[in-house]
Amino acid sequence: MLYLYGEASPILKLAIDNALKDDSELQKEMNMLKRTKKQMDELKKKGVSPSPKSIDAILKYAAKKKP
Repeated sequence: MLYLYGEASPILKLAIDNALKDDSELQKEMNMLKRTKKQMDELKKKGVSPSPKSIDAILKYAAKKKP
């Protein structure tokens, strides 16, 4: 998420950039995250917020994806 929001350290950014070059699954996941971020940003501009239920579902999903 730090990478996606431009907050990753230079070393972390370089590591992720290198990983993205060689991993098509990681590329797909990053593209999905970028699309989701863009959609969320567009909704935020319109003053639309996700429901607490949606936020809870996202957090639960993210917790399952942790290595």
